[in-house]
Amino acid sequence: MSHLPDLIQDLALILVTAGIVTLIFKWLKQPVVLGYIVAGFLVSSHMPYTMSVVDEANVKVWADIGVLFLLFSLGLDFSFKKILRMGTAPIIATLVIITCMMTLGFGISQLFGWSQMDSMFLAGMLAMSSTTIIYKAFDDLGLRQSKFASMVMSVLILEDVLAIVMMVMLSTIAAGGTPGGDEIAGSLLRVAFFLILWFVVGIFAIPAFLRRCRSLLNDETLLVVALGLCCLMAVISASVGFSPAFGAFVMGSILAETIEAEKIEHVVMSVKNLFGAVFFVSVGMLVSPAVLVEYAGPILAIVVTIIVGQCVLGSTGYLLSGQPMRTAMRCGFSMTQIGEFAFIIASLGLSLGIISPFLYPVVVAVSVITTFLTPYMMRAADPCCDMLERRLPKRVTMLLNHITISRGTNDAAESLWHKLLRSIGINVAIYSIVSVAVVFLSFTFVLPLIQSLIPIEWVASLTFVALTVIIIAPFLRAMIVKKNRSAEWKELWERSRWNQMMLIVTIVARIAIAVGFVFYIANRMGHFTITLLILVCVCIVVAIVFSRRVKHGSIKIEEAFMRNLRSREMAAQVSGKVAPNYANHLIERDVHLTDFDIPSNSTWVGQTLRQLNFGKRFGVHVSSILRAGRRHNIPGGDAILLPGDRLQCIGSDAQLKVLNNALNVEVVAEDPNIEHREMHLEQLILSDDSPFVGVTLRDSGLRERYGCLLVGIEDGADELSSMSPEREFQAGDIIWVVGEHEAIQKLK
Repeated sequence: MSHLPDLIQDLALILVTAGIVTLIFKWLKQPVVLGYIVAGFLVSSHMPYTMSVVDEANVKVWADIGVLFLLFSLGLDFSFKKILRMGTAPIIATLVIITCMMTLGFGISQLFGWSQMDSMFLAGMLAMSSTTIIYKAFDDLGLRQSKFASMVMSVLILEDVLAIVMMVMLSTIAAGGTPGGDEIAGSLLRVAFFLILWFVVGIFAIPAFLRRCRSLLNDETLLVVALGLCCLMAVISASVGFSPAFGAFVMGSILAETIEAEKIEHVVMSVKNLFGAVFFVSVGMLVSPAVLVEYAGPILAIVVTIIVGQCVLGSTGYLLSGQPMRTAMRCGFSMTQIGEFAFIIASLGLSLGIISPFLYPVVVAVSVITTFLTPYMMRAADPCCDMLERRLPKRVTMLLNHITISRGTNDAAESLWHKLLRSIGINVAIYSIVSVAVVFLSFTFVLPLIQSLIPIEWVASLTFVALTVIIIAPFLRAMIVKKNRSAEWKELWERSRWNQMMLIVTIVARIAIAVGFVFYIANRMGHFTITLLILVCVCIVVAIVFSRRVKHGSIKIEEAFMRNLRSREMAAQVSGKVAPNYANHLIERDVHLTDFDIPSNSTWVGQTLRQLNFGKRFGVHVSSILRAGRRHNIPGGDAILLPGDRLQCIGSDAQLKVLNNALNVEVVAEDPNIEHREMHLEQLILSDDSPFVGVTLRDSGLRERYGCLLVGIEDGADELSSMSPEREFQAGDIIWVVGEHEAIQKLK
């Protein structure tokens, strides 16, 4: 008998146990994540009455892969554009909640005398509510479509992003002992730099790659390509000193902006679920009953801290973001648990060897207890709010319903300056980061190559400087010129001379940054004085700004990036999932763009737009027909409507209402005799006096006069054969016909 590797035996034990336990938890209507944790405890060495995993090291490797795919899937659900469209309310709530909960977590761990690193990790774990558990609880309680639920989900997305940043910071500063302010700031800057760089380069390159390979991508190849990109980014992230999970999340967020995002999410789901199950089982394997008994007091204290902290401080965070008291309490009471990110952060601490072994099972126990309490806490929000409204003075209640720390501005000029400077700052940051990356790669790889090919030092240096400046020239030009002709710029320029002076200062500052890049590169020459070198760099920057070739290159790069960034949104518009951009402008002119689905029983089916004459009958215009995933824009009068077509029509409210009423009314009535329309198969033997004898099938009128269909004619071997339309029926022919009962009786 061949030897079976321990890994396969362990995997079989894990999956069978997890399958049985999760089925029981589904039957009990409990979160599946808890089932995985219980299954992990059952197969661990802490449970002496059941079989145990043999090789825990291999299971740990599988669990690490599970973390990668979990965060990759999380990135596929994440969108940087969604964060930008959220406004300030979720950001304020998130920052308040995380700051308060981390402070509580750090403080309570210090009261127990735990180490500073244990306190830091516990603070990070307590700040992260569980997206999976909250989403499922909303679904079970029928709250997923409520307004406060969307606010909670927005905050959870931001918490997940900050959790990724927190993991990077913790892993970066772990080796340095007590973290200082400069180390934290440096870590944040490194995270921001690489995050922007990877996102910009990824959005520029990956959608273009997928677009070229689209005809070759089926489910199998797309799965392999997506997971390959995920692992590649994880390797790159680890090579620059970050967590591999951070790289997986970044790649997921990049792919989330592509047309293939939904399909990738679908094909990756099974793999994510498999390895995610192994990860959560590995979490349960670390639960030690002895540790739970020993630390029962801290576990209960942490549970109370989470519940009270989220109910009070979480609700306060939502209040400060501008939510009314009832909505804020519903949001705060919904977040009284910790979940998957707490396990991931704890796994990071264990893998780095910087947290105590007892912390993991403590956090798991806290997560299990708070997860069970989540639905009850959600239901308790309204009664608690009612009690507060009865007990608090009305003036205090009104104050709580209108409190916010977000401020607007009534000064139009200040608003214009704010918008313009923010846009300029974002552009300068992005193009500077890309330029820094190009310069670094050039010094690392291009310069040694050129020096090996060109033995003359000054010629090699000149070639290197010219090549590097040419590569970054489009970015430097965009940094200087972009937003100089925007609407905000023109309006501010026309208002006052002071504005003109300050606008010129912004141009000079950007020119100085561009000159700094060129100076840093040109300094490799080493044959000029600093003054002359600066003058040469200024001339180069001026030439870059006025170069038509550089201008066209810069515009093409920006257009390609924006096309890739909006590719998913554009595809959704083409497929009719979202309204086109021009629909918002129609509203300003008292007309709207509305979709109408053509039902299968509509009398409009099979008719052309010219025959239906929507313009004369209803006063509306058909701008597009969406059919089978394709968009037919500006259809002509000869376009025929088919069942399932989606019409995009432009008109006023009254006109579109008349069209909708006609669509619902002009349908084929139901057949009152539907029960008598059953089809029958009958065998008929033609006698000598049959009127069909001597008549061809074509002239018999079998279909037209009698409403029957000839299936075939017996050829004497108990088999049916088709009959030629020119063949004449003969006496003794055995034919088989299909038709309604009355039609067959008429035929007989």
